[in-house]
Formats: sequence, C-alpha cells, structure tokens
Amino acid sequence: MKLVCSKSNLLNGVNIVSKAVPNKTTMSILECILIDASGGNIKLIANDMELGIETVIEGDIIEKGQIALDAKIFLEIVRKLPDNDVTIVTDNSYKTNITCEKAKFTIIGKSGEDFSYLPSIERIDSIIISQFTLKEVVRQTIFSIADNENNKLMTGELFEINGSTLKVVSLDGHRISIRKIELKNRYPSRKVVVPGKTLSEVSKILSGDADKDVSIFFTGKHIVFEFDKTTVVSRLIEGEYFKIDQMLSSDYETKVTINKKELLECIDRATLLVKEGDKKPIIINITDGVMELKINSTIGSMNEEIDITKQGKDLMIGFNPKFMIDALKVIDDEEIDIYLVNPKAPCFIRDVQEKYIYLILPVNFTTVS
Repeated sequence: MKLVCSKSNLLNGVNIVSKAVPNKTTMSILECILIDASGGNIKLIANDMELGIETVIEGDIIEKGQIALDAKIFLEIVRKLPDNDVTIVTDNSYKTNITCEKAKFTIIGKSGEDFSYLPSIERIDSIIISQFTLKEVVRQTIFSIADNENNKLMTGELFEINGSTLKVVSLDGHRISIRKIELKNRYPSRKVVVPGKTLSEVSKILSGDADKDVSIFFTGKHIVFEFDKTTVVSRLIEGEYFKIDQMLSSDYETKVTINKKELLECIDRATLLVKEGDKKPIIINITDGVMELKINSTIGSMNEEIDITKQGKDLMIGFNPKFMIDALKVIDDEEIDIYLVNPKAPCFIRDVQEKYIYLILPVNFTTVS
C-alpha cells in the first residue's frame, strides 16, 4: 500500500476514529486503527465491538492495500509530524514507513484482514436532525447519566420518537433530565436506549453546524450516525427504560420565578466552601419576594439573597449544589420557573412548553452534618 495525504486531513481522521479505540482489551487488533485504501478512497476505521467509527479522508492512493496500526503510536506520530504531505508505505511484512519532509518513522503493523469491520447495518429506519441540535441535546442531558455499571440502562439515554417530536431522557437515581426537540418531519414511533459513551463521542466529533444534518438509523440492536464523511455504529442498550411519566408531576405548592444567571452564580460561589467529596447541601429558604441560599461547611459559611417572584407557600429545602449547577448551566433561558411541593419531594425546573424538564431530588439537610 502507498498513499499520500495532508497531515491535517490525516490527523483529523485519526482523531475522529481513535474515539472508538478501547483503553483495555485482550484483543490487540482492537487497539489498532485500520487504514483501508483497498477501494477508491482512504478509510480510517476503529472498533471496540460496542462502538465503531469509520471516516473517509482526502488523499491519493498510489498503491491499493490496507494496514492496521497501533492507534496510540500512530496518533502521536501524526500529531508531531511537520505540517505537510504525509506518505504512508507498507510492505508484505506489514512494515510501515511514515514520511513527512525529513521525518521518517518505521513501525510494524498488523494484517488488515484480522480487523473487525463495522457491522453491516441496513439503513432503512432513520431520522434527520441538524448537527447543532444533536450536539446541544446531548450537552443538555448527558451530565445526568449514571457512571456506574450497576444499572446498565442508567448509563444510556432514552431516544423516544413520537411523530415529529424527539424526546431525550437521562437519569442517575438522583435527577432526571428531559429535552424535547421538534423534528422537521414525522416519523414512526420508536424507543431506543443509546449508550452515554456513544453520545459523548459523537458529540465531540460533530461540528455543531446548524446547516449540516446527521442521519440517524435504527435497527433492533444498533444505532448508526452518519454525517460529513463519518459513520458511527453503536450497540444499543437492551431492556425496558424506566417509566419516566410516572415520576413527573404538574402539582406544586410553591412556584418560584428567578433570574437563572443570578441563581447559578450564587450557588457557584457557595461551592467554594465545599471540599471535593463533601456532601454539603445548599439550603434554600423561599419567602415572599426573596430566596435565601445558605451553606455551612468545615471551611466556613455563606448566605446570600436573590429577588424572586413567588406563588404559593414559603418553603425551606436542601439540594446537592452540583446537581443544581449542572442543570442551570445548560438552560439558555434568562428567567426560569422552579416548581416545588415540600422539602422531601423533587423540584422541577421546566419551561412552559416543557421543551426541557429537570427533576432534582432534595437532600434532608437536618440529618446531614
């Protein structure tokens, strides 16, 4: 195999596919990136058997062929090459020469025939969404997936399609994030649970351009994202997702309308007094026209008041400040509405159209030392 391409094209492609290279594996071939120049274009592929990414890069194929190269070494070599054209040449013993200007590396690759290509997925059932919207919806929900493997469903996000509405849901047992997106077309109803890792990696690759679309295809066990010249294939998480609607309520005893930026900055200031790992709640006291926020820790204490509009009863309630910050950071509205029932019931931050809903469970601040 012999090919020539620019360093920037090669580095961009390697960066994209390396997101599917596993950190730990017993199969050394999975630690490689496949360069496939056996057809009419240069494909880079990585696959950890759960998540696979393939991208096509611009370049000239002088001799067709393929080679699997250790992903970490290959990425580091390409990253440190001069900004010029890169020539990659392999021989029958898988010895690979990578040359750029006066820099020349020789590494031993593996046979491309041993590499696990992406599964062949029938592309029938699909939706189309802009890159900007998909990137945003992941940013606004991904923080509330669970990071432990005890409940696999909590490590993913629900994608539920009803007509022209896409609902994305994540939860970790302490909070729920819901975003609703209006699609341009109507689609058949379906529910799938997409691994959080997949969504996180797709989000990093997306340009976020509102004028560029992503085609998302579904099968019984896989989801495929196609955009620009990149294809991402991921296994879905199997199982019945949680009955979210039973956890949501429109009842409230107290409604607070507050400036989002003021509330976020206030809670952010309060966390200066909380050591990492400390479970110190922020205590919120709601009275007519004022929300008082207090925090006490071994370092010190803080309290601050914010002007609000209140409907209903006075209330004192405690929250994990991080959970409040995570939700507030991803809401774009200048003013937000917070709905509360009592100190032991979850609070809801939601807009009138319910395009976003953030549910956060309170903490019992009387028993937290």
